[in-house]
Amino acid sequence: MTKKNGGIYLYANQRGCDGGRLYYDGTAMIVCNGAVIAMGEEFGFRDVEVITATLDVDSVRAYRGSINSHGAQANSAPRVPRVQLRVALAVAPTTDSCLTRPLRNREYVPCEEEIARGPACWLWDYLRRSKLSGFFLPLSGGADSSAVAAIVGCMCQMLFEVIDGHEEAYAAHVLEDLRTVVGTVDGVDDWKPKDAREIASKVFYTCYMGTKHSSDATRQRAADLAEEIGASHLDANIDDIVAQFGGTYVRGDIRGTGVFTEMKIPQFKSQGGSSVENLALQNIQARTRMTFGYMLSQLLPWSLGRRSGLLVLASANVDEALRGYLTKYDCSSGDLNPIGAVSKRDLAAFLDWAVDALGYKTLRLVRQAPPTAELEPRSDTYEQVDEVDMGMTYGELSEFGRLRIEQRCGPLSMFERLMCSCSDEPVSFSADTTTNSGAAGGLSQLNTLEPRELAKRVKRFFFYYGINRHKATVLTPSYHAESYSPDDNRYDLRPFLYNSKWQWQFDAIDRCVERLEANKNKQQPLAQAEVAGAAAAPFANDVDRVTRIQAALRAAGVKLKEG
Repeated sequence: MTKKNGGIYLYANQRGCDGGRLYYDGTAMIVCNGAVIAMGEEFGFRDVEVITATLDVDSVRAYRGSINSHGAQANSAPRVPRVQLRVALAVAPTTDSCLTRPLRNREYVPCEEEIARGPACWLWDYLRRSKLSGFFLPLSGGADSSAVAAIVGCMCQMLFEVIDGHEEAYAAHVLEDLRTVVGTVDGVDDWKPKDAREIASKVFYTCYMGTKHSSDATRQRAADLAEEIGASHLDANIDDIVAQFGGTYVRGDIRGTGVFTEMKIPQFKSQGGSSVENLALQNIQARTRMTFGYMLSQLLPWSLGRRSGLLVLASANVDEALRGYLTKYDCSSGDLNPIGAVSKRDLAAFLDWAVDALGYKTLRLVRQAPPTAELEPRSDTYEQVDEVDMGMTYGELSEFGRLRIEQRCGPLSMFERLMCSCSDEPVSFSADTTTNSGAAGGLSQLNTLEPRELAKRVKRFFFYYGINRHKATVLTPSYHAESYSPDDNRYDLRPFLYNSKWQWQFDAIDRCVERLEANKNKQQPLAQAEVAGAAAAPFANDVDRVTRIQAALRAAGVKLKEG
């Protein structure tokens, strides 16, 4: 605005948690004639921050005079009489005056760092206001819980950075809040941390809740990451608790009339059981972790002589919440969820960034491992993998979610939108758009699919979206990072009961697929002739030849794979 018309602009923003899902990052600014003169701290712990600058008011008049259109307008406007007043809007310049120069290198927080620092400040604001003793996290060694752990670790690093290196008043204020949370340490009231890891050891507690289906790799990753952060870590086996639930059912300790005529023993699907049995046996493990986690969040501080409990952190990303790929009341449930509005694709980028930026090298191993819930028995021929269970990659799920939430697409409009994207998307012969976990390159992955397969995946997404909408009503309050959020309480007010058959929409998709395939069959002989002609025509080099053949195929409606 000031760059176009000239002027001085003062931008003041709130800072801190508003008592809900929003966090205001501050970043007050003073702008003059389009140039940023001063800018406040972004994502900090100050309650109030004041920025100042010395500006030349005459520079605004000069800037506006340099705009030709303003001069023409002023020349045609009626003259206004001037009245001289003995009022000074600014201090007269002296030899001691020093104007504030514009910032040459304005540093804005990149997306990956924003995922770390935004939720970290939100968590700290919530913790110090709640007067509780810290955070508890069920740490599985997977990507989601590791990302939450890294965010808490970032919070501890930010706290120590302020306490150790900022001006005295600011540091004293943050240290006072930290001492209130931690309480007396080793009988000392004026405790001061030596590093960020010591802060984490006092306010962050994690637990790996393993079963016989858990792997040594995830157990080790959880322990190593907790060690790097400095968290107080536990390793618990919950097989006995899970077995008690199953034993109560199998032994017939449930009393009732006309319910059980014959007691059956449920089995996992890999052991010959049905999908119903398989899901029930997985869910009881997941829900046990939430119950056991809440017990630890109350008893751990008590055992250490602390005065209050811990806030339980949930770890479910926005894509899984939208599709419903989570168990109601498992570790996706808690008091707060720092990543509840962050997509799997963005979390993958954050984990890559945090390896070096935060110094948590274990996150590289977390990033390389395929996402798995580890709730089913493993064998030489079978290992549970999230993307196989979902029938789509996380990249594809992110793309479906954005089209559904941001673009308001239903089944048919989503299929049509993706078909248009597929036909218009340029094909790269060298770009690697996928990752080990499939968390990136969702649109590029969908571009390679034939219409019938694309229709199948769109239908699968909407089927599970429809039957799982009820889960959105109990999602844990999460840090609100973007407009893409399935949070039923505020941001996505759609019904939570859908007809999961989507009969009219799915039938329309089928007709569209049949029409596309019929057109493709008619054009196939013509496409072969055009491709042959393109291949036989003179060309400058191999790239020119490939480009011509590619254009002929795309014009005939043929899908091209990248690579």
